[in-house]
Amino acid sequence: MRCADGGGLSERGRVKRERVRLQAAEWSGQDVPVAEVARRLRVSANAVCTWRCRWRAEGEAGLASRGPGGSSCRLDERRLQRLVEALERGRAVHGFGEDRRWTLAGVSGLIARLFRTRYALRGVSYPLHHMRFSPQVPAHRAIGRDERAVVTWRRETWPAGKSVAAERGAWPCFEDEAGQTPRPPKTRARGRRGRTPTVAVSGKGSGRVSIVGLVCVRPGHRPRSIYRTVVHRGREGERRSFGETDHAALLDAAHQQLDGPIVLVRDDLNTHTSHAMRALIAARDWLHVIRLPPYAPELNPTEHVWSHLKRSLGNLLVHGIDHLVTIVKNRLKRIQYRPELIDAFFAHTGSDLKPEPP
Repeated sequence: MRCADGGGLSERGRVKRERVRLQAAEWSGQDVPVAEVARRLRVSANAVCTWRCRWRAEGEAGLASRGPGGSSCRLDERRLQRLVEALERGRAVHGFGEDRRWTLAGVSGLIARLFRTRYALRGVSYPLHHMRFSPQVPAHRAIGRDERAVVTWRRETWPAGKSVAAERGAWPCFEDEAGQTPRPPKTRARGRRGRTPTVAVSGKGSGRVSIVGLVCVRPGHRPRSIYRTVVHRGREGERRSFGETDHAALLDAAHQQLDGPIVLVRDDLNTHTSHAMRALIAARDWLHVIRLPPYAPELNPTEHVWSHLKRSLGNLLVHGIDHLVTIVKNRLKRIQYRPELIDAFFAHTGSDLKPEPP
């Protein structure tokens, strides 16, 4: 095994490069000028001259691929597999402090600990590339997340909810809340190198739009997105989020629009689990509630609705809270008229609507 392979060429790339050299040799035998061969093959004239000399001295065998280049790796396959397992356990297990990112310096130090072998930082990148490790931006995940609860929800809770929905002819609906202030989220913009683009935004910090939404899916039916907004203008004593009666009003409206029972999937927000909310749920016999595990936003398709909405609001200049409300409603209404997009949000959760076999 080699740490570096022919200037980064794969086996397929080396075969392709060998065909280029042989084509250059064929044209050389036809007395095609070096400059013309370089132009046709899109290579340098110096490379064509080198290949021509090797062809005249050794024939076609001198142009054959000699396999991957580079020095032999000091770690055999068994040690590389051990290194992969050590990297996947994370930095904290090996006592590298609270930083959970693997860097070239950290991997070099780990190799020295495990195998008493020193690697330069550039040299570390070659075995990492061989093991299919690449530089990536890590995704953040809450430290209070319980992976076993997520697995249990996927294997037991959600299949039970699908069975309830199938028995009642109900709509599974996923609920979530979001908010937006007049100051828009930052998104990427093109600009000249060394000059950071500047976008004018609202300097007012008061005012907020709270949104509560439902993504409703049912086999054989067009998916729905239902939402409600509340404007908070920063006045004293004004509530900054939806209350129990607001959630109940949304569910009543959804029940009327969907014309059927609802299996509601929601998180453990305090307004979702309060005594008043439990009483409102008990008074609605067409409503069945399922709890999501804590810190598992990837299970809720409504989270993807908010992500799509926030991206459309990037670097947006609004002229007051009323202008922001108009834009937010416009963006959400666009989503309502795109059922294929709502289906994609649900598919991104990894769940399905097929009822479990008895």
